[in-house]
Amino acid sequence: MAKDMKVAYLLDFYGDLLTDKQRDSLDYYYNEDLSLGEIAANLGISRQGVRDNIKRAEAVLFELEEKLHLAEKFSQIKDGLDSVRKAVDVIDDRNMKIYRSKDINESIKMILRELDRLNQLNQ
Repeated sequence: MAKDMKVAYLLDFYGDLLTDKQRDSLDYYYNEDLSLGEIAANLGISRQGVRDNIKRAEAVLFELEEKLHLAEKFSQIKDGLDSVRKAVDVIDDRNMKIYRSKDINESIKMILRELDRLNQLNQ
């Protein structure tokens, strides 16, 4: 099985919706980089059972993402916040070099505080 790192990402969003063995199988496989044999020994099931758990769990994760798009939305929000941060940095730099406006500086501080708050919510 080739490892699809998107599965590890989706596991963060939807892992609690899987059975314990499915979640543990994926966690061991994608996050701990254990082999199917090592996972089987840890879980007390066969290698084939581990493989089946992984395949079923992957299907569940992809189906949930297809319906809910939480990981995609999270990524888009993060990208948008990063873009706003870069734009604020440009404005701040220009203000410091050219305008030296206290009003602009205060507005920049307020925007940065709000960006930090939104980034915390988006963690």
